[in-house]
Amino acid sequence: MLQHVDIVGTGTPHREEGMATAALQTEIGWIEVSADSDAITHLHWRGVQPQRLQSSTLVKEAVKQLQAYFDKRLMQFDVPIAADGTGFARDVWDVMLSIPYGQTLTYGEVATRLNAPAQAVGQACGQNPIAIIIPCHRIVGTNWLGGYSSELGINAKEYLLDLERGQGRLF
Repeated sequence: MLQHVDIVGTGTPHREEGMATAALQTEIGWIEVSADSDAITHLHWRGVQPQRLQSSTLVKEAVKQLQAYFDKRLMQFDVPIAADGTGFARDVWDVMLSIPYGQTLTYGEVATRLNAPAQAVGQACGQNPIAIIIPCHRIVGTNWLGGYSSELGINAKEYLLDLERGQGRLF
């Protein structure tokens, strides 16, 4: 299970000068991982290799776990995380963290659990700063995949869902 160091409320973003960063190349793009001294704070898909990297033990461990995830050797991450968001967004992220590997919930199912509109759930998904580790790709629409906030767009979501379902790339 992930260690929640601190999922903080809105305010100043965690991204500060001198943060540790590392990158991992995947089949469809680069992943940039950022951390403060205590926890992973951001994970973003990039279309090109990130240029300004400053490593630390924590981001190296996150990259190691991400590689194991992409190699289908890891189904649950074990790195400390700290995500900046509203109380509602944090509630949605907690639901995401409870969705087992290879499974999905719909925006509507999450909305029902939280007694909130499905659109608000979608907005909270789009605000997730630690995609993949907080698995927003596991929330889908009833008859469609839904959106995905990344430079790679919906291709990243499709890729992750296919990976977890053991299908490999379909396009």
